[in-house]
Amino acid sequence: MIDLPFLADICRPTDSKIVLLVVDGLGGAPHPETKRSELETARIPNLDRLASRSAAGGKTPALAGKKPRNAAGATTPVMHGIPPGSGPGHMALFGYDPVKYLMGRGVLEALGIDVELGPGDLAARGNLCTVDNDNNIVDRRAGRIPTSESAPLVDMLNGIDISGVDVKVYPVQDYRFVLVMHGEGLDDRISETDPQMVGVMPLEAKALDEASEEAAAHVRTFVTAAAEVLRERENANMAMLRGFSLLPELPDFGERYSLNPGAVAAYPMYRGLAKVVGMNVIPTGMTFEDELDTLEEHFDEHDFFFLHYKPADAAGEDGDFAAKVQALEALDAGVGRLMEMDQDVLVVAGDHSTPAILGAHSWHPVPLLVQSKWTAGEGIEEFTERACSVGSLGSLPATEVMMLAMAHAGKLLKYGP
Repeated sequence: MIDLPFLADICRPTDSKIVLLVVDGLGGAPHPETKRSELETARIPNLDRLASRSAAGGKTPALAGKKPRNAAGATTPVMHGIPPGSGPGHMALFGYDPVKYLMGRGVLEALGIDVELGPGDLAARGNLCTVDNDNNIVDRRAGRIPTSESAPLVDMLNGIDISGVDVKVYPVQDYRFVLVMHGEGLDDRISETDPQMVGVMPLEAKALDEASEEAAAHVRTFVTAAAEVLRERENANMAMLRGFSLLPELPDFGERYSLNPGAVAAYPMYRGLAKVVGMNVIPTGMTFEDELDTLEEHFDEHDFFFLHYKPADAAGEDGDFAAKVQALEALDAGVGRLMEMDQDVLVVAGDHSTPAILGAHSWHPVPLLVQSKWTAGEGIEEFTERACSVGSLGSLPATEVMMLAMAHAGKLLKYGP
């Protein structure tokens, strides 16, 4: 939607405020024993209240006098049947076509930790992982090794020297790191070394076109050297790379929507996503409580906020149904605080579904809730996949969410004569 040729003509700045809460991996699937999803199992009274009636909202003159209600539906991040990555899932919610604007996680992770990238710098997202004596992967995330333990290992990898290219390795968080290569003629069309499953060997990085041959060779050299550096360890004894990417050129989010956007995200990649589309990334702490404190402190500085919540996705990827339920319940407590803030439009969305029964991102539709004074209210009793699927918004592409938020905030003019 950000590419609409008439978008600049119909967007207007107003005093109304939009908060887009993106719950990473929000959607789930029924547990085989209970037949209830994580959302259906969790005790989430605040989200349920938002779904049934909703009682928060702003009091700007344009919207005053109307009691806040909501509209519900379900979004498809990319296409039906396609499990999206977090990057495409978020880009879609921001209104960018996730197929046209596909980018690797390397750039997003690098920008998220404030690494300066220049034109032609090749970035990749790295995982410390654990392999057995046969070089088969037993844990893709090395037991989610804490940053205090992983940072010295990343520092060891930073000592790897490759002829013809400058190599820098940066710790991100827990088992994640960023690899940045600076040199001539580097291209990002390189296959990933992470097979995204256990019980198999890491993959070999291959050039996906002729222009990427040299860069792929450098990547293979780095992976071989990293294995040698880490080989004496029992855990975190291998490194895998994915999301090879160069710095992209994207339409500016704030300019296209006539917004002054701020982003509050604890995890680096999501700060990188916000930064790459032109949002002002506001420093915050590591918890959702910290994020809410930051949002309150800076609430008067922006008319749009992207707020991110990560723990639900992490639990889903670990295949831990109970942990995802707990993460959703912790989210709900924070939503209680959010409902007391003076936003005019509150959007609760997810970048993708991560059912614990799959232990991975999935193709399932993602629940969506839009609250403002202009919605009539759904009358549904809970915020769940099944309840939202019968909401008035129906099933819609995630790329349409921003336009809905803009409309509910009174920020869109009439299109055409």
